[in-house]
Amino acid sequence: MFILSKLLCCFLYHFLLLVYLFSVLLHNAGCIQLPILPCSPGRESTWGTLLCFSETCSFLSLPMKQDSRMAGNSVNLPHATRRRSTLAFKFLIPFVLVLSVSVIAVTQYFQSISYFLRPLWDTPPKPFTRIPHYYAPNMSMHQLCQLHGWGILSSPRRVFDAVLFSNELDVLEIRYHELFPYVDRFVILEANATFTGIPKSLTFFENLNRFAFASSKIVYDMLPIGELDPDSRRMPFLVEAGHRRALNNLLKRSGIAVGDVLIMADADEIPSPETVQLLKWCDGIPPIMHLELKNYMYSFEYHVDQNSWRTTAHVFTERTKYQHSRQTDLMLADAGWHCSFCFREIKEFAFKMKAYSHADRVKHDIFLNPDRIQRVICNGDNIFDMLPEEYTFSDLFKKMGPIPRSASAVHLPSYLIRNADSYRFLLPGGCLRPG
Repeated sequence: MFILSKLLCCFLYHFLLLVYLFSVLLHNAGCIQLPILPCSPGRESTWGTLLCFSETCSFLSLPMKQDSRMAGNSVNLPHATRRRSTLAFKFLIPFVLVLSVSVIAVTQYFQSISYFLRPLWDTPPKPFTRIPHYYAPNMSMHQLCQLHGWGILSSPRRVFDAVLFSNELDVLEIRYHELFPYVDRFVILEANATFTGIPKSLTFFENLNRFAFASSKIVYDMLPIGELDPDSRRMPFLVEAGHRRALNNLLKRSGIAVGDVLIMADADEIPSPETVQLLKWCDGIPPIMHLELKNYMYSFEYHVDQNSWRTTAHVFTERTKYQHSRQTDLMLADAGWHCSFCFREIKEFAFKMKAYSHADRVKHDIFLNPDRIQRVICNGDNIFDMLPEEYTFSDLFKKMGPIPRSASAVHLPSYLIRNADSYRFLLPGGCLRPG
């Protein structure tokens, strides 16, 4: 609602401004009676485009007479002429209205208006075919695979977990602890610059001690940004594509083989252990399927929806390539968690806002102000001051405004709960962050 209020205020401002400007235009053209210096024959108007000639105003083609009784400060129009002038002026209002809306759309609020009108100009993607996900404690893998309509393997597949890493250190630590018993190789690629070309430290490499427990399973490499096409640095999505190609090369060196399972995800997209066990043990799983993740923002206190779908699980073949886009219509329901912008410190939020592919959403420097970021986190507001990206007006209005807080910390990563004191900022009531 705050964004809509700004749009309305901006619209009214531009509307009144343009009405005033058109009034001045008419005054200078000598077409309405106001106490200003009249247009004299051959005199160019203030706007430099309208000329008033001896008996006719070229703007509205209204007859105009000089009144010698006037003190030279106005033009005295006959009553009928003044009525025609007033009527013509009223017809300008719709034009001013349309023009003012156009000015707003083309300048400050094109993105917001585009998102608000998305249900009119865009069509939703094809719905996924959701595979029901069954789980209960103390059930055997044979029973669980059978519930899904799959068989059981005599020996488990190997599972490779591949991610691109930027600065999501705490979430990655939770991910690796949560999945360590079930994943055979953690493949991770880190670059010395962001997708937007900002130099960065090798955060993962500098904190290897935090991942010593998984060192035997980690396959790590660093991508020097200089190896990418220099022109692509100005186009973040091209740089991101270069990172994903480099990750494909790292996968080849990781020892992955045909028939293994490859999980493709961002670092903050965490499959649940129950999901990984299905991938590891069940025979007959789809060769490719998306994993539906619960969508969280800033922490596990702010549950947005169930619509995170980009994580995929592949039964590896020679043609498998690392991607982060839609690759099939099949999706396993309730398969994990996606905690976006889940950082410990305010400076990490600001860094990611400038670093990732959507850095163009930082429209104003004030967006990076630490006090503003802290306020946004605790209010559950959109950090880029954007409207929801929805395809129906009903969904759009449902998601407008702050994300509702949740008091539940049930069905979250078990490592997070067991180490709640270390990750209080990710749990209900922990919105305050140090600078």
